[in-house]
Amino acid sequence: MVERFAAADVIRAKRDKGVLSPEQIDWVIDAYVRGVVAEEQMAALAMSIFLNGMNDDEIVQWTDAMIRSGERMDFSALDRPTVDKHSTGGVGDKITLPLVPVVAACGAAVPQLSGRGLGHTGGTLDKLEAIKGWRAGLTAEEMFNVLQEVGCVICAAGPGLAPADKKLYALRDVTATVESIPLIASSIMSKKIAEGASGLVLDVKTGSGAFMSDPLQARKLAETMVRIGNDSGVRTKALITAMDVPLGLMVGNALEVQESVDVLAGGGPADIIALTVTFAREMLELVGLTDIDPAETLRDGSAMDVWNRMIGAQGGDPAAPLPVAKHSQQILASNGGVLTQLDALKVGVAAWRLGAGRARKEDPVSAGAGIQIHAKPGDQIAAGDPILTLYTDDEDRFAGALSALDGATDIGPTGTPITRLPLIIERIG
Repeated sequence: MVERFAAADVIRAKRDKGVLSPEQIDWVIDAYVRGVVAEEQMAALAMSIFLNGMNDDEIVQWTDAMIRSGERMDFSALDRPTVDKHSTGGVGDKITLPLVPVVAACGAAVPQLSGRGLGHTGGTLDKLEAIKGWRAGLTAEEMFNVLQEVGCVICAAGPGLAPADKKLYALRDVTATVESIPLIASSIMSKKIAEGASGLVLDVKTGSGAFMSDPLQARKLAETMVRIGNDSGVRTKALITAMDVPLGLMVGNALEVQESVDVLAGGGPADIIALTVTFAREMLELVGLTDIDPAETLRDGSAMDVWNRMIGAQGGDPAAPLPVAKHSQQILASNGGVLTQLDALKVGVAAWRLGAGRARKEDPVSAGAGIQIHAKPGDQIAAGDPILTLYTDDEDRFAGALSALDGATDIGPTGTPITRLPLIIERIG
């Protein structure tokens, strides 16, 4: 087979700040998947994109080429409209867990393909695997059947979905080219568009615990992804939300599942409830389902019923007790006053060091490890009150977690003003 282009010419064009043609982009993605473009050549191209960027047309074409590298799922045979949500990730971000059954209880189908945690941000699949018997790996037929019967499914993406992205994602991770808006946006959107939902709501987080901590960069990423989605025929909108403080009061796999169940039972922390209901309304509006108030599904138990059916359909036992860590240790307030700071990044790193997260994709995680939060910024506390409880299966991990938490909290005199990002910062699209 005679190749249409030479990899070096494509690399040189982007290295010299040129604009890649649609034909060049289509070829380089296809040739990379076929092994014609070598890893070192794609690494050079990724670095050129990292340094010189891409225009809107290039990003849309790059995303489309990655979608076409594999299969595109089709849920048009379902008896209800499909809508999905994606979060860029954060600390204590378990919103997907209560959100998916809430939206399904309102009449939409939610085909939620999720991932695993890496570093200080947790992964939805790791959380759900804390439930006895629950399976992340479903065939396309199984996924469709669960969607048809229950209205929602949360599972791992199959190997045929955007295979170019899988290769490129692993390469970016080891070549210092992760923090590139064109590459981040195309990576997320290629998978989400290939997933086949007709509507998509993006949760782009900003703050210390977020992947995109700079609010201006978060806005640029959100705008780019909304443009890609709408240009590809998927109705897309984004919310930029706060990740300066952990979400909810639990960080860690089984701990976050329990907190999500509490929300579905009509309780739970106010910020988790607010984001769940807000995102549900945005998703339902995209597909024209505005007759049912998603908050009502939490009050009347219908969302909990969907959750139990979804977990059971994927082999899980929703009534089984969740794993509990073997060891715990409390961090107490050294003095009284008002808690003025609880740094999301430091809490996330500490939970990771306790065993809740992984440093490499192949590492195991501890289902019971994590952190319980007893006070959040603005709360009044007395000397000796617990601020955090750390949980781990390995006592040797406490030292590293405590080191990560150095400077994570601060207590000021009563009346000290609290500076926090609003929970929902901006809507785009």
